[in-house]
Amino acid sequence: MALADSMPLPEESDACAVTATAVVAEQELTIYAESPQLILSMVNDIRAAERRVWMETYIFANDDAGRAVADALAERAAAGVDVRLMVDAFGSFGTPSSVFNRLRTAGVKVHIFHAFWDAVLGQLRFLRVLNQRNHRKLLVVDDRIAYFGGMNVVDQSGIHSKADAKQLHLPSSAGWRDVHVRLEGRRQAEVAQAFERLWRRAHHEPRIAEPRWPIQQMLKAPPDSIFFFDSRPASRFRRPQRILVPLIQAAKREVILCVAYFLPIGRILRELLRARKRGVRVQVIIPGQSDVKLVQWATRHFYEFLLKRGIRVYERRDRMLHSKAMVVDGNWSVIGSCNLDARSLRTNLEFFAVIHSPDVAKALKQICQEEIRNSVRVTSEHLKRRSRWQRLVDRTAWAFRRWL
Repeated sequence: MALADSMPLPEESDACAVTATAVVAEQELTIYAESPQLILSMVNDIRAAERRVWMETYIFANDDAGRAVADALAERAAAGVDVRLMVDAFGSFGTPSSVFNRLRTAGVKVHIFHAFWDAVLGQLRFLRVLNQRNHRKLLVVDDRIAYFGGMNVVDQSGIHSKADAKQLHLPSSAGWRDVHVRLEGRRQAEVAQAFERLWRRAHHEPRIAEPRWPIQQMLKAPPDSIFFFDSRPASRFRRPQRILVPLIQAAKREVILCVAYFLPIGRILRELLRARKRGVRVQVIIPGQSDVKLVQWATRHFYEFLLKRGIRVYERRDRMLHSKAMVVDGNWSVIGSCNLDARSLRTNLEFFAVIHSPDVAKALKQICQEEIRNSVRVTSEHLKRRSRWQRLVDRTAWAFRRWL
């Protein structure tokens, strides 16, 4: 089946979705802000694969996007290419098992990460297995191309407003905004190694040694550098805050956070407050209508605390903001799957890149500014309008922030 038969082509109004291209450390980077163009690019790369296609995603939906990707994976597997697909059991819970069975029949090696039966067989590890999710979104094609970021394999095409979502009988927050990167170059091998490490661990095969995180090397790197971090929060030495905290500490002018879920805990919150005290402008952009209402309510309870300390908060209108991005001083960018909540910081498996490049930071900042232009700035007046009932709901949700 041709791609055009299974998934609508991008509209001209989606041109801003491919935000920028840049060359960093001899790697060609393409940055996407919405999923339709990303899915098209992925499918084209998969269909051209000659040796391997390794994909890892939290959600693999049974919609136009999922079927287009599935068709491409099955075609390559039938041609003898090493095709592997790892999806999260919880994230892809709504996807019929027939989708994955068809891929297996075509020769795709499919693994469902931390399925219910894995937890049962784990016995004493039942709750840990059931609680820890694979939130990473990776694609490796042959030896030159890799994708990473925050987008799942889900069709979000043709949704640009609440009216569009209503017409398609979808939630008003549909048509997600997100950030994802296509990389072409030799550093792709590091993304491939991150996939293979987890694949081997999931299949109880001999493991590949995990490299030390080069934190000091990263901080001293020149402005043409890229570093990858394979986060496994169960180990305190591989938690995202070990990377994010030094970057915030180094901020001199501004920190921009564009995130789906904002409930920072521990050192990250402390460093954001310290940055503000030394005069750094801190802007936080979050969805006005979240797909996880408990997180939205808990964050809203947090607003007053942030506003009193001079942190600017913006709620993205119309579209669900699903990004996980940070820009520091127009030089540093963080792009990946990691939210600023307890799950991403202490429980789930994540993958993100730190890019030291003014060009990439400029492109990412432009994305953030586009979100701000389509946002409402939260003020104390907004908070006063909440009913007593809503205040109680927000406070109750906040009490569970470490489990959200």
